[in-house]
Amino acid sequence: MKKQFFNYILLALLFITCLSNSAGAQNIKAEAKLQDYTIKIGDQTKLFLEVNQPAKEHVNFPVFTDTITGKVQIVSANKPDTVIDQKDHNRITVIRGYVITSFDAGTYNLPAFAFGSGSGVVKSNELTLQVQTVKVDTTKSIYDIKQPLAVTYTFLDWLRDNWIWIAVAIVVIGLIIGLIYYLLNKPKEQPVIKITRPSIPIHIIAIDKLKELRGKKLWQQEEFKQYHSELTDIIREYLEKRYDIKTQEKTTDEILAALKNREITGEYSNMLQQILVMADLVKFAKEKPLPVENEQSLDNAIEFVLKTQQSSANQANVEGGNADV
Repeated sequence: MKKQFFNYILLALLFITCLSNSAGAQNIKAEAKLQDYTIKIGDQTKLFLEVNQPAKEHVNFPVFTDTITGKVQIVSANKPDTVIDQKDHNRITVIRGYVITSFDAGTYNLPAFAFGSGSGVVKSNELTLQVQTVKVDTTKSIYDIKQPLAVTYTFLDWLRDNWIWIAVAIVVIGLIIGLIYYLLNKPKEQPVIKITRPSIPIHIIAIDKLKELRGKKLWQQEEFKQYHSELTDIIREYLEKRYDIKTQEKTTDEILAALKNREITGEYSNMLQQILVMADLVKFAKEKPLPVENEQSLDNAIEFVLKTQQSSANQANVEGGNADV
């Protein structure tokens, strides 16, 4: 009793599987078409195999050697082309074309083509290809084969066959002639006369920058930090060139210490200290100096530069070397 029940279960599962495969196979439709159903001997036509299937389904096309059936031969095979169904994007149509021919007259029945898939085997429709002979007019006489014609090969024919090489040769010859002409007529190089312009003294540069700073009227617009920053940058640049010390990365105390051994009197040292200390108060302590203090810093800067400038003879020795050597 148990054995019969087990057999019934197996039959039911087998029946369900068959129904599933049959339903899956019904979702796949195969069709075969010919571009021309009638051709002459040796002419070619195209065989199209089309499969309409679910997009996720994998369908194997039939595999051919060099013939389809009988005396119908395959000349070439194109790659499959996939087209998405516009009405149902979950379905696609795969089309593959084959160029076929036949060299024997007759009527050839192309059998149904089998396509394999996971749901089973689907077959296409059958086709009939008619291959006709070439009609020969027996009423006309038979003529001998014409002899080869003698063709003359002229200079113009040679030019047409070799015009590329001729053009290349003309271009190369033209380039060579142009190069020779250029070399023969090349203008001689004229001696370059270097004009040495006298360098502007460093104190003149500093004074001009200080005057330009005064013209900006920064502190009058309450741009105190910008005003004192530009002022100290000018003085630091002057000190660096005048006394050959690094100032851009030094604090006020380090600059004053580096200038102790220089020929700067106490009065001018105090001027420099007032300029740098006032700038530090504005930049770091957010001090807002009085108008007289702002003007005093600029006046002290101009006075300091004028009183500590190099003499013309010393500056010439520094820039161009000692003339007596």
